[in-house]
Order: sequence, then C-alpha cells, then structure tokens
Amino acid sequence: MKLLLVEDDKKIASFISKGFRQSGFAVDHAMDGQAGLEMALSVSYDAAIVDIMLPKRDGLSLIDELRNRGIKTPVIILSAKRSLDDRIKGIQRGGDDYLIKPFAFSELLVRVQALIRRSAGASDASKLEYADLCLDLFKHEIHRSGKIIDLPQREFALLEFLMRNAERALSKTMILEHIWDLSFDPQTNVVDVLVCRLRNKIDRDFPKKLIHTIRGIGYVLKDPSKNP
Repeated sequence: MKLLLVEDDKKIASFISKGFRQSGFAVDHAMDGQAGLEMALSVSYDAAIVDIMLPKRDGLSLIDELRNRGIKTPVIILSAKRSLDDRIKGIQRGGDDYLIKPFAFSELLVRVQALIRRSAGASDASKLEYADLCLDLFKHEIHRSGKIIDLPQREFALLEFLMRNAERALSKTMILEHIWDLSFDPQTNVVDVLVCRLRNKIDRDFPKKLIHTIRGIGYVLKDPSKNP
C-alpha cells in the first residue's frame, strides 16, 4: 500500500515513515503543505496522513483542495490541538479521522488500515479474502486452504495489493508505485523478481493458480474457475 505523509517535524516524520515501511507500506513524505498537495494530485495514494500546522499551506486547506478536485483519498489528520471544536472542524473540512499528538504508532497504523478498508467498501478492517486465500493484516498471517504461508514484508505488501485489486490487471508501473516510494529507481526488474518469489509461495504447492501474467501489461490475481 502507498501512503502520503505530510509532516514538517523531521523527528515525527522519521518515526512514522519508519514504522509504516516496516509494516509493508511505501511512504512518500512532504515537508510542507504545498509539496504535499502537488504529490497528492500527481500520485494515487491509498491513504494520507496530514498535519494541520504546515509551512506554505496548512493541512486543512490542503484537504479542502483535494476534496474540491474530487480526490477521495482517505485522510487522517494529525494535530496537537485537542479541543472537540478542532476535531469537528477537521472532519467537516474533509478529513476522515483525527488523531491527537502525541500518539502510539500502533494506533495510527490500525486507524490507517481501517480507513483503507473502509474506502474499499469492506467492513472487516483486519482481513482480505479471495478464493481460498486469506490475509490477516493485524496478525500479519497468510492462509491458503488452511496452510499458513510465511512472507517477508515486501511480498506481503505485494499480495495485499493484488488482493485489494483482485481480478483487476495491474501494470508493473502500478505495482512499483504502490510497493516502493518515489525515490526508487524504476529501471529494474524487481517487480518480476518479486512476483516470481510470491508465486513460489502462494501457487507452487496448490493445483489452482491465482497469480497470472497478462502479457504486455502486468499481473492479475484471478481464480480461473470463477471466470473460465
């Protein structure tokens, strides 16, 4: 999953970025509101974390502009402002959630995961299911036909992205954008290598293959018996 963080405090930004990357997210970071707006308008993000007090453009006006342009990326607002009026104002201006500083990273992670699931129309924030495959986001576990499959973070993130977009063709560029951040060099074959590793663990020992190559486009997670 790909996350946009707009936070001018370097210490807080480093803390959040490190935590989400360790949890399998690709994170792009903007130090001011204007840069954050430009990134949000040019890249598709699964969620955004936006501080209110920012240089150049404050967080609420950033959210205003996104909503005015029809961009529905889920946004969680970070703020040291604790009053009920401030929280209500943040939600009324287009924020989807509001978290007061200081906070525990585990709470921020759960809230972001819930926002992403909610925006995809799912009611259970902890699990993704497709065919006989189940991915538990909170426990970081994968089950297929009752068998537990261990995946490192990057492969877990790829499988999550495939499952969230099941039966949808995903180009290599789309996968790169969602699994790696903007600083990553796209002139590599890392997507093919990562998909190959994931296939060896998800499909190799099962008669029904779920990860398929679409020549000239990319990859898709699809149950062949569902759509022959």
